Amino acid sequence: MFNSILTLIRGRAYDAEQAFIDRNAVPLLAQQIREAASAIQSARRAVAIAVAQNEQEKNRHAAIIGRIADLETRAVAALQRGSDELAREAAEAIAQLEAERDASEEAQAQFTQTIGKLKATVRTSEARLQELQRGERLARATEQTQKLNAACDDNCGLATLDDAEETLARLQAYQSRCEIAASTMKEMDATSRQAHIIEELANAGCGAPLGPSADDVLARLRQRLNSAA
Repeated sequence: MFNSILTLIRGRAYDAEQAFIDRNAVPLLAQQIREAASAIQSARRAVAIAVAQNEQEKNRHAAIIGRIADLETRAVAALQRGSDELAREAAEAIAQLEAERDASEEAQAQFTQTIGKLKATVRTSEARLQELQRGERLARATEQTQKLNAACDDNCGLATLDDAEETLARLQAYQSRCEIAASTMKEMDATSRQAHIIEELANAGCGAPLGPSADDVLARLRQRLNSAA
């Protein structure tokens, strides 16, 4: 019984752990990608350091070759002069330099092999990192879409969208009324100004009168009076 309880506790703990990871999968993935990117950057620096060290080793190797050639020339000259002791000292130095030359060549071979492996690892890691970054962006977009879908499935989410659409429709209708009113006012102002100008011209005797004047009415009344007499 006790073992069963322990097994159940471990099972519940595992389920809780997995549920926690699932709920926080996106931020967990983002952090893992950041750590991977940092590791790749360190690998790039390691490649750069290895390349620099290999170049230094090449320069050292070239210097050793030059010193060996110089000592060989001098040793031959010593032998030609019969200076066997000097020639032996030169030969000992040459032997030591040749050992250094061989060690340098071995180091260069190791550097070349290591650099090749590091570059291949970095290229592969960069490709995997780019794929992970694309996956992260897709995961974030999917998460946001799922949240939006969940909000739309909820009545309050739909109500918010409906309210926003209704508010937009009312705003557009109000703006349309304002535009019509402003246009009408402009037309009325223009018509009023035109009518005033026409009235002034008619009163000044320019063109036909707009209506009967007081003089016209008096003339008509006098004519009626004369006809009655």
